[in-house]
Amino acid sequence: MADAGGQQPAAAGPTLAERARTLVHLGQQGALGTASRRRPGHPFASLMPYAPDERGRPLLLVSGLAVHTQNLAADPRASLLVAERGPEEDALAAGRVTLVGTAAPVDGGAVAAVRGLYLTRHPAAAAWADFGDFAFWRVEVEEAYLIAGFGSMGWIAGADYAAAHADPLADAAAGIAEHMNRDHADALLELVRALAGEPADTARMTSVDRLGFGLRLRAGDRESQTRIAFPRAVSSADETRAVLIEMLRDARRRPPA
Repeated sequence: MADAGGQQPAAAGPTLAERARTLVHLGQQGALGTASRRRPGHPFASLMPYAPDERGRPLLLVSGLAVHTQNLAADPRASLLVAERGPEEDALAAGRVTLVGTAAPVDGGAVAAVRGLYLTRHPAAAAWADFGDFAFWRVEVEEAYLIAGFGSMGWIAGADYAAAHADPLADAAAGIAEHMNRDHADALLELVRALAGEPADTARMTSVDRLGFGLRLRAGDRESQTRIAFPRAVSSADETRAVLIEMLRDARRRPPA
């Protein structure tokens, strides 16, 4: 239902904390920022593979010879920037999150579990994980800053980040969107016209999560974005398919506007 200004209300989406956890779950590497020992007061950035633990804290496998490890030994404050792959024509349209906190070596009793988590994400690292100069570190996230696209950004408390979970569709979302855009573009257009009230000529699914999906629309020379909510939360690709079929049937029952 449109509001008094004729605009459709925004469909509910995941919280910023959930979106941050999803982005970190999907990522493989980021840019690690440490406080430079060589150039006091300057940040030092390093490419850093990571694996998130059950609270979304980045696990790092680093060499004691590396500049970033020496920096952390002197000053444990660190930031890790993780960015999703965005459209080539507009990288700033992609989501990215900066995790801010302190890093410390993993205690001996926890190394085995951390090693398993890390090597599941980065199996090639097994070739050097047990070298004497390598050790696992963990970044305790004290705060996070998420940019989830134009107009959607904000700070997230460390406790909220830790308590959130990655979206259940995180690993399937790209495949769902690709399938819908390739095989069901007409159905997306029907959903947009009936449920979002948008007079679009084309509609392309750009994201999907447990609560709904986002679309990029074109009407003549005008481009816009919208979001459509699912009638209920979903937790798998099969549930998403069933709900989309249900929504399409409902849209087709509605009288023309």
